[in-house]
Amino acid sequence: MEDCIFCKMVAGEIPCNKVYEDELVLAFYDINPAAPLHILVIPKKHFENILALGDEDMKYFAAVKRAVEQITKEKGVDKEGFRLVVNTGDNGGQTVHHLHFHILGGRFMQWPPG
Repeated sequence: MEDCIFCKMVAGEIPCNKVYEDELVLAFYDINPAAPLHILVIPKKHFENILALGDEDMKYFAAVKRAVEQITKEKGVDKEGFRLVVNTGDNGGQTVHHLHFHILGGRFMQWPPG
């Protein structure tokens, strides 16, 4: 999508503090962290939100899972715990309309989240 900030990051037009990358996903530190560890994982293909993924797109979901597993191990939160968040739509708190997963960790996560 032409005006999508995350698509511009994937294309290398906008820099990001990259944590992980493979052929299907990109992960980088959130510029406005909500926890000591706050990393975003995005598919390189533009999907507006999680509901836009079709059955034929499950390879992106699997790639996100692999990235989350590797990142949380590397950052040392895999055993103590972390929160994985996917906001969908305006009322769900989605501010960038490109599917993305928030990895939040490094502190105890309260419930309910907000």
